[in-house]
Amino acid sequence: MIETSTDNCSVALCEGAALLAERHTDAPKSQSSLLAPFVEEVLKEAGLKASECDAVAVSEGPGSYTGLRVGVSTAKGVCFGAGIPLLAVGTLRILAEMGRGKADFIVPMLDARRMEVYSAVFDGKTLAQQTETEAMILDADSYPGLLARGTVLFIGNGVEKFAPLVASPNATFQPCCPEATAMAAPALEAWQKKEFKDVAYFEPFYLKEFVAGISKKAVL
Repeated sequence: MIETSTDNCSVALCEGAALLAERHTDAPKSQSSLLAPFVEEVLKEAGLKASECDAVAVSEGPGSYTGLRVGVSTAKGVCFGAGIPLLAVGTLRILAEMGRGKADFIVPMLDARRMEVYSAVFDGKTLAQQTETEAMILDADSYPGLLARGTVLFIGNGVEKFAPLVASPNATFQPCCPEATAMAAPALEAWQKKEFKDVAYFEPFYLKEFVAGISKKAVL
């Protein structure tokens, strides 16, 4: 399982729900240099070859454009080389898994710069997604109806900019980045349903188009 949707880079190898090996770093922009070695290391630690695995699961987004590209490209490479299927797990679902059972509702928030986040609402127990994934601008009037219905856990790397705006006692906040270890349950569910992705044509879910910046040092 490969998770690279934020600055973090994490890889986990599971057999069912049992974790066999994992690697993680929160060093920014480390995916390109560390992801492939992490994959090799977890396989070696578990004494397995890639071809002996049933599938590769990757975080499909939304999230960092560069991080998602690196993660999906690496996952495809392993699948092609080993001849095994590709699975994809939504990044917000991964965060929801990390907050399962902690509140009536879970609202994952991925930082999308300034006061914008990628977000959706999940049931706190079943993790059924109750709203569409969207890019939204946060303000003091965000989620008043939801907070009136029960306890809400806001989780992800976008919650710190929202916390100062919320006065409701029903709100709790868990700043964190998605982790590959939290992909086990949804990946197994996708495997059992045979929800395999086309290894040749699968693309990450960016939600918004990538806009390239221009270096101040650039000279034409």
